Amino acid sequence: MSDGHGIVGVADAGAFLARLVRLERAALVRLRPAAPAARTALWARLPWGVLAVRTVAGPGAGDVTVAAGQLLAELAAGRAALPARLDAQWRWALPPAAGRRVETLPGGELRRLADAAAGTLREAAEQGVAGRAVGQRALRDALLDHVAVVVTPDDEPDRPVEVTQRMVQGLVRMGFLGPSEAPPGEDRVQVRTTGRWIGLVGPYGAIWSQKATDLAVRPAEAQAKG
Repeated sequence: MSDGHGIVGVADAGAFLARLVRLERAALVRLRPAAPAARTALWARLPWGVLAVRTVAGPGAGDVTVAAGQLLAELAAGRAALPARLDAQWRWALPPAAGRRVETLPGGELRRLADAAAGTLREAAEQGVAGRAVGQRALRDALLDHVAVVVTPDDEPDRPVEVTQRMVQGLVRMGFLGPSEAPPGEDRVQVRTTGRWIGLVGPYGAIWSQKATDLAVRPAEAQAKG
């Protein structure tokens, strides 16, 4: 296998890595071959527990994990070397490739939801909640866990798909919606499901989140005695 990173879409990869490193300086990025041929999927785990992925041009270097900041430095300098491999440090499952679309949402609405959550966090940090001070971490986690969108599939109305603020924030902060002035219709976002995973697929990348559990608690059926 070549010692090079194999990325041709330097501008696209650089934009992804720069946003990732701003969120977490020590972030890892996993490179994996993607369809169609000669493309590479860049995977990363964001600080609030969701996965981000962007597919860029270039055959890549196989399935490898490296430091995002080091790969960004290589791209910025116009070099082709692959940074030191950190494969053992990647500890997160990835969603299966197959999946289905359950809804399409306007990007502007998701951007509005993200902005509203950020405003709520600022206001609560400054003024407290119901007059009481609340820790910044607790506020952030509560907002991220909030279900921002509920999608009810036509064929499975009893299995709603919940999109949390964790996913919405990831999509917006990683730039996957593109510019805010994008023409209507060009920032559409697909809500997709595959197994226990829920995805938001935007024009420039996707955010995936694994449901905590698929277990359902049901009352035990009465048993005949005798």
